[in-house]
Amino acid sequence: MASLPAAAIDQSAVRAALRRARRTTDRHAATLTRLDAVLGDGDHGDNLSIGFQAVDEMLDELPLETRPGDLLRAVGHRLVATVGGASGPLYGTAFIEAGFQAGDADALDPALIGEMLQAAAAGLSRRGRCSVGDKTILDTLQPAVDTFKAAVDSGANSQDAWAAAVAAARAGMRSTVPLVARRGLALRLGERSVGHLDPGAASCFLLLVALAHP
Repeated sequence: MASLPAAAIDQSAVRAALRRARRTTDRHAATLTRLDAVLGDGDHGDNLSIGFQAVDEMLDELPLETRPGDLLRAVGHRLVATVGGASGPLYGTAFIEAGFQAGDADALDPALIGEMLQAAAAGLSRRGRCSVGDKTILDTLQPAVDTFKAAVDSGANSQDAWAAAVAAARAGMRSTVPLVARRGLALRLGERSVGHLDPGAASCFLLLVALAHP
């Protein structure tokens, strides 16, 4: 789930992407928590920071030759175990499903990455019982997935596909502002959730940027 100029990426690139995710969650934890204070428990950024710190520590323990799929599945299980609230199971499921889709591949080409992203989105949707338009993480993730896959299918290289996906993710994130929340704690706010950016959609955008760009 990282992007390099080469056609395929290996486990070292995946590890680097995951470490960028940790730095990103640390850097933006306070902002994500402020967003979550309006719609949720007010701990989204702090929880993600704790989770990706645990992932960072786990990477130091795993053998360097661990394949990308195995890495991603391990990340997913660690996030489920360490991230509080709904985001732990949701993001954990996304990483686990992406890892299963990767299988035992030693390197990930753009087409396989697209399938991994789709598996991640499908798993998250199933776990969260959410659809695009419900004001959730999926409003950012699914447009990014669809755009990445379409770009790859049209012959775009990995970097251009990721650039298009990140732009779609940004638009998806912003689309949550006028929506009424239909899932999670924000559901209790009803119409009062309108006008606020969903914290999960925001964190998903930040993670996609971190994972995509070396």
